[in-house]
Amino acid sequence: MSDDLLLVDDADGIRTITLDRPEAKNALTLAMRLRLCELLSEAEQDPATRVVVIGAVDPVFSAGVDFKEVAATDSPKPWNAFDAQFNVNPGKVLRAMTTPVVVAVNGACVSGGLEIALSGSFIVASERARFADTHARLGVVATWGLTALLPRAVGLRKAREMSITGNFVAADEALRIGLVNHLVPHDELAVFARSLAADVAATGAVSEVLRLYAKGDGLSLADALALEAEHTCRRGAFDAKAFGEAGKTTAARGSQLAKDS
Repeated sequence: MSDDLLLVDDADGIRTITLDRPEAKNALTLAMRLRLCELLSEAEQDPATRVVVIGAVDPVFSAGVDFKEVAATDSPKPWNAFDAQFNVNPGKVLRAMTTPVVVAVNGACVSGGLEIALSGSFIVASERARFADTHARLGVVATWGLTALLPRAVGLRKAREMSITGNFVAADEALRIGLVNHLVPHDELAVFARSLAADVAATGAVSEVLRLYAKGDGLSLADALALEAEHTCRRGAFDAKAFGEAGKTTAARGSQLAKDS
């Protein structure tokens, strides 16, 4: 496998992973998916990594799995090989992470690429971003969680329409229906995504908050409230170290405001 297809940068508590196979629409080979899973797992296990950013080299975010690679398998039963390849699922790794992940979508984000984006914590889209689920057009069914993730993001009716038609959703509509968190000018995407990552990296108790959101997803209000109360009893309400640092920062800001007033 070639690391050249996945660029990695670690700085200031932020791991940035960039898909770099633009000539193939950043389609994910098996080697790329394996390496992406490794890089994400490393970030999750490294206490110095506070947040991950996933982006891609223009003009496309990702066309999903490299179906040309699947079709070229030497197996006499290619669909068996296809099924085995799909066990290498970056989305599953992402959803298990308590390290926040910002996904910066710069262009077309299709099928497996959309599943990866939806598995992150936040999606930031450039004005050139487009989103589609084309599994049905290829005669296959999503296997990385799209039928569960998409309706939770945009509602069941819109999710059905996207999956059955395979039509693209433009960036402005994606923002309107709640598919993405932010829409920014294309040339500002990388800077904005890193700024958001820096904001996340500067906060405390992030992992605990993400755990509660993940466990509470789909629960009734009463059960979700009970889950939070149980968490508070078992683990405490705050990260003591982060709370102390935040207190110092707040006090410093208060002093500065008093001087400025």
